[in-house]
Amino acid sequence: MKKDIIIPGVQNVYVAIVNEYNHIHQSQNWNVYIINDKLVDLELVLIVSSGELDAKVTSIFRKKIDKLPSKSYAKIEMIQEELFVLNNSFKISFFEKNVMCDKTFIFPKNTITKDVFQELPVMNERGILAE
Repeated sequence: MKKDIIIPGVQNVYVAIVNEYNHIHQSQNWNVYIINDKLVDLELVLIVSSGELDAKVTSIFRKKIDKLPSKSYAKIEMIQEELFVLNNSFKISFFEKNVMCDKTFIFPKNTITKDVFQELPVMNERGILAE
């Protein structure tokens, strides 16, 4: 029965980390975003994030976005620099035209650095895209 369930591959959806200035706290913060570069809206977006390496494991964070419009983005969470030494994963599930899609995005340990910033789709910002 499981073999009859087809979950299509995910295209044009990204998870990115951006280093931004926080005017309220007057500090530089690292923030994680989901980017929808599709021409259709994503519905019921479920995000589960965690970090791990050997015996070190972070708490599991869950977030729901009811609707992420086409060609838009939404902030998932702020991430602390102390977590960059871990493998940080973001499991994203959503419905696109009533079809469930699912993908796990990973920032491998020690890869979150300003040295690898690139232009991000939709956001008009520079940052890092997850694998």
